[in-house]
Amino acid sequence: MEQKKGSFRDPSGFVFIENKKIFRQINPCYFATYDQLKQADVYKELIQNGLLIGHEEVKHNDEKIILQAEKVPFVSYPYEWSFDQLKDAALLTLKLQIQLLQKNFSLKDASAYNIQFIGYNPIFIDTLSFEPYTQEPWVAFGQFCRHFLYPLMLMSRIDLRLNNLLRLWIDGIPADIIDDFLPKTTKYLSLNYWLYVKLVNSTQNKCQTKKQKVKCTLSKQQLLRILDGLASAVNSMKPKRKNTEWENYYTFTNYTNSSFLKKENLIQDFIQEVQPKTVWDLGANDGQFSRLASQRGIITIAFDIDPMAVEKNYLRARTAKDVNLLPLLIDLTNPSSGIGWGNCERESLQDRGPADLGLILALIHHLAI
Repeated sequence: MEQKKGSFRDPSGFVFIENKKIFRQINPCYFATYDQLKQADVYKELIQNGLLIGHEEVKHNDEKIILQAEKVPFVSYPYEWSFDQLKDAALLTLKLQIQLLQKNFSLKDASAYNIQFIGYNPIFIDTLSFEPYTQEPWVAFGQFCRHFLYPLMLMSRIDLRLNNLLRLWIDGIPADIIDDFLPKTTKYLSLNYWLYVKLVNSTQNKCQTKKQKVKCTLSKQQLLRILDGLASAVNSMKPKRKNTEWENYYTFTNYTNSSFLKKENLIQDFIQEVQPKTVWDLGANDGQFSRLASQRGIITIAFDIDPMAVEKNYLRARTAKDVNLLPLLIDLTNPSSGIGWGNCERESLQDRGPADLGLILALIHHLAI
């Protein structure tokens, strides 16, 4: 049994791998909540609605409950996502919280790392993130802002590459950093800034100076209005438009139609010969050649350094409902390393390999020169 190091923080249980299968152990402290969730059909409905990864209970005794979870084809992290990937993950989190409230439950955390992508489709993977609803402020509100809202604000107002700050702050970007980064025009004119940055930052500072905790109550309707406001704020954001180096690569390529077709045929021949289950396309741009693999039902990870190329690739995959193609933002000269406790909470790109087939098309000279 190999315990996944990224799950050590939760006293309710942990994730482990055995015989290449994914399992989650539930500890006795979470038994009562788990039983409530089952009796209310929460797990069943969330799985049926495509919001939560599927699982099957394989052991249940007085010491532990073991669930076997469906395996995600490839684990990715929010600092590797395009703008709309992070946005879709944020909206899924809010949708999940709203559906939980209807069953009198709530998310006890809103970590972006609890979301994974199966192709274009985001899905929640932590079955132990739920707790009974009480009439108190949403405990995960600040985490949602740090993991989703603040990075989206920076990517919308300043630069698409600023989701890389999530590599520095593993628990999300702090409110005071956002306050320092955002332009004055954004601060003065944006309601989102006053509601979700200034007010949050001010409240946190006050709470840190008070010796006694003040218990607050919040009705379900009030919380739902807050969630609707967050969803509106996220929906209103658009990626910062900026011409990037490789965004329009295939528009101005020096290929003739015949040479482009010949290249496609060669790649198709290689794929047919190897018969891979997984493909990594390194330097994929907008995924033009990645799709030669994904359209055959092959799990294909399309890496590129250009944020607009990855954004276009994701939007195209989402439109086509391609569940086999996952575009990711990676600098191959500085790929994602292991970060967090012991540099093991989030795995390096290398540790998430290998693949059966690599597409490395017209890339080496870009790395060398």
